[in-house]
Amino acid sequence: MKRVVVLGSTGSIGTQTLDIISQHSDRLQVIGLAANSNSEKLQEQAGRFKVKHTALASSPPSPLHPLTLTDLATLPEADLVVVAVAGVIGLLPTIEAIKAGKDIALASKEVLVAAGEVVMPLVKQYGVTMTPIDSEHSAIFQCLQGYQPEQIDQLFLTASGGPFRGKKRSELEHITVNQALNHPTWRMGGKITIDSATLMNKGLETIEAKWLFGVGIDQVDTIVHPQSVIHSMVKFKDGSVLGQLGWPDMRLPIQYALLYPERKSNELKPWSPLDTPNLTFEPVDHETFPSIQIAKDSVRIGGTAPCAMNAANEEVANAFLRGEVSFLAIPDIVGETLARHERKDPTLDNLVATDAHSREIARNLMQSAKN
Repeated sequence: MKRVVVLGSTGSIGTQTLDIISQHSDRLQVIGLAANSNSEKLQEQAGRFKVKHTALASSPPSPLHPLTLTDLATLPEADLVVVAVAGVIGLLPTIEAIKAGKDIALASKEVLVAAGEVVMPLVKQYGVTMTPIDSEHSAIFQCLQGYQPEQIDQLFLTASGGPFRGKKRSELEHITVNQALNHPTWRMGGKITIDSATLMNKGLETIEAKWLFGVGIDQVDTIVHPQSVIHSMVKFKDGSVLGQLGWPDMRLPIQYALLYPERKSNELKPWSPLDTPNLTFEPVDHETFPSIQIAKDSVRIGGTAPCAMNAANEEVANAFLRGEVSFLAIPDIVGETLARHERKDPTLDNLVATDAHSREIARNLMQSAKN
């Protein structure tokens, strides 16, 4: 029996995680739940799964939710911590969970984007397992079982292309929030869906893949695969390419992360090659969608630069969701924030300060754009 803490239980990944846990109650037990601000849904989940330990990230501990995220992540009885909170709020709980010897199932890209240089050495030092929940990284993780990083030639992340695949920059000037949220194949939360529309999700995933799999940033490429059936591929040095295929359903990578290294039958619809006989691939239009290159540039700068880039993107993507900036302003302001950032070594204190300062720069740039 694995005893599981879920940070971000009321979000898209969190609710699907609880769905998988309910299907495998013989192997998985929830012992802690945390939400950002949805206290009502958190209480409902705690009652349904008979969970005593809860936390609300947006509020101080209270009699109703007496713990912090870090308290939950380090519960002595916990075996596995699912990190599915949005943003760098998941960084400190993840670090403390690793130090407490907990295995991590990671859905929050920002943890490794902002602090991969800090987090991954801790994973090795404390001998814990970090299993990725993102479908792309889960696919690579599965393909790499039995192989070593030095055998990898290239990692291919696949992208659906988002709702604006094939469009040019001039066609994106008056994009509405509803248009950007209309993803062709996946159903996700608001911010990650906007990241998919700008392709920043692939920029963040590129950085995450670098740290998870111990490769150089230029060994990670993105290709557009509109059908979203091949979730990612690994090219080895002998020229062989392995990929993981399945329907675009997050419950499969969630199950793999929770039960790893086991594979168990489930209620999900199985995929067959005859269901989608025509799988196609296209190059990314980096001129129209510069976010991937901005993310790679931040890694080349190193230190706190990826954290600055990520913070700016969170700030501007959420501002777009509120209707405060244009769609094209997102990569423009993220790139400008990165250009203004003064690199520092990625200590935890520097990362926290960089996150705050970069958000301030992004907000100032957004305000200037309005004036």
